[in-house]
Amino acid sequence: MVMSDDFKRTYPEIDDWTDSRELLAHARKQADERKLDDVFIVDIDSHISDGGNWPEIMDYVEDPVVREAASAFGDGTKRGAFLNSTNGLQWQNVWGRIPHGQGLKEPVDAGELSRETILARRCIDQMGLDYQVMFPNAMLFLGMHPVREMEIHLATAYNRWLVERVLPEDPRIKAMMYLPFNNPVEAEETVKRFLGKPGVAGFLVTSSRHKPVHANEYMRLYGMLEEAGQVLGFHTHLNWQDEYTSQLNRFISMHAISFVLCNLVHLTNWVINGLPERFPKLKVMWIESGVAWLPFIMQRLDHEYMMRTSEAPLLKKLPSEYMRDMFYTTQPLERTNETLLAASMDAMNAESQMLFASDWPHWDFDLPATIWDLQFLDEQAKRNILGYNAAQLFDLEIPEKYRALAAE
Repeated sequence: MVMSDDFKRTYPEIDDWTDSRELLAHARKQADERKLDDVFIVDIDSHISDGGNWPEIMDYVEDPVVREAASAFGDGTKRGAFLNSTNGLQWQNVWGRIPHGQGLKEPVDAGELSRETILARRCIDQMGLDYQVMFPNAMLFLGMHPVREMEIHLATAYNRWLVERVLPEDPRIKAMMYLPFNNPVEAEETVKRFLGKPGVAGFLVTSSRHKPVHANEYMRLYGMLEEAGQVLGFHTHLNWQDEYTSQLNRFISMHAISFVLCNLVHLTNWVINGLPERFPKLKVMWIESGVAWLPFIMQRLDHEYMMRTSEAPLLKKLPSEYMRDMFYTTQPLERTNETLLAASMDAMNAESQMLFASDWPHWDFDLPATIWDLQFLDEQAKRNILGYNAAQLFDLEIPEKYRALAAE
């Protein structure tokens, strides 16, 4: 279509460099209209830009040979060094029509604060958040890295960068430390090294990997996390390397299936192999798979278990009952059928087990109003999901102003 010479754009152009405060202008408007600044809100899943900070992160690589070799990437900038993502399959920006899918490129003023903190504060202020929990972005593929030890090098550098550079700058910013899960011993060392560091909210497994979570080699790791009262999160991602998912020819198909499939497999193995019985106090959270899949696997596993209980001898109750003791994040919240959504949230005890997640700045991010506007939830349930469940799970301090509001 050819535009005439007198054509004038009627809306502001948005690209990868647009200021996130502008992109989140409606978030601020929603917060004002709904008085969400009077609601305690914790965002459990935010991916600001580890990729955008990658040259800086590479300086934290501890092996001098690997650290020096990083300079060979990105025409000497170190961008993308050693990462195993496939750029040709990164279609989340819908061929350029929905920017910011791959990360924030907006300019920030150079100063004492890290770029990550500046961008996080912009999001916190616009959404009306009290805490924001960070996750990696470019590193979500690392579980499938063909060089096993590279996951260790990059995970350690990323964790150090967060703990030493980013988290000390703002107490509202938290993070879950990346576990190099393909190497159980190194995962244990990661827990020992970063446990108790300021801003560390828990530990993370990226779910796109082919390591069975019930393998005996992980039992000591789970025991360490349980004893320390730490949260173990499983964050999903796409995986185009599986025989099944490799048949999918559109990102919409991949996002609908693969983002659920990897967590579904790990959760099934976790429950059927009796890990909730072996580690009853371990706090397990499943991240970025939405909620529509939960009633399905609850019913399916209960049905199978009742016919073949001998195959799950450690279980003392139905699989769905163990699932109701786990924690789940909201995003992406499937809202096309509110009746089904209400049933799904009821099935997994959302009032106590669900935590709000935005997934900012990805193309399908959700705002706090996504929860606040649900008609089938009462106000206490909304407040629990938006913040109080996270406060209890991560032992976060609730600001005095909310305690005062509750007493009024």
